[in-house]
Amino acid sequence: MNSRIIVIPARRGHSNHAEVARTIGIDIIAGRYGEGEKLPGDAELTLLFGVSRPVLRESVKTLVAKGLLSTKARVGTVVRERAAWNMFDPDVLAWHLDAGIDRRFLRDLAEIRLAVEPRAAALAAERRNEADLVLMRAAVAHMGEVPGASEGFAEDDLALHIAIANASGNPFMRSIGAVIEAALRASFVLSAPVDTRERDIAVAAHERIVEAIADKDAEAASVAMTNVIFNGLRRHGAAG
Repeated sequence: MNSRIIVIPARRGHSNHAEVARTIGIDIIAGRYGEGEKLPGDAELTLLFGVSRPVLRESVKTLVAKGLLSTKARVGTVVRERAAWNMFDPDVLAWHLDAGIDRRFLRDLAEIRLAVEPRAAALAAERRNEADLVLMRAAVAHMGEVPGASEGFAEDDLALHIAIANASGNPFMRSIGAVIEAALRASFVLSAPVDTRERDIAVAAHERIVEAIADKDAEAASVAMTNVIFNGLRRHGAAG
């Protein structure tokens, strides 16, 4: 089954080597350079990008560090298999957004969320304080005041999930929440409820997470978080 590609602009590089790395990275992720394929030589790439060899080499080193490329003597610069890419790297995630999100990416993202966020919600139920609850309730309240298919709804949805990760008290969960923020935002935008009834259902589902956390019911918080993630998958058609 062919997936519909949805392109969402992401952040840009702020230097010559960052911009070259970004462009090559997007080309790799989009499949314009396939796994195991050798990149053009330095002379061709420096001419293509209009940069010096040191700038190009710095760009390649960046992509090697992120797992997208490997360099070998007498072989050249080769695209690595997708399994080697550092998917938690914020640039790699951002380049996926630039290259275009398909159902596979959204499903993969949901799977890592299911592995982490229900546990984060359970821990938040055990460890949250009143300040955490204020932030969560404010986010949910604002979700109910704006259109479901709006940027504001997505931002509040994201704010709630980040607040829950913070309330878990686990620094690894907080770090994961920050690293995948860009991809989560894109997922929320794509899966936002388009009518008032769907929005109200989504808001109620998020309220159940917060109330379970407020009640210190770890099991209910975990179940409610799992349901929210699956509902998002259903809305943007990446379930199954």
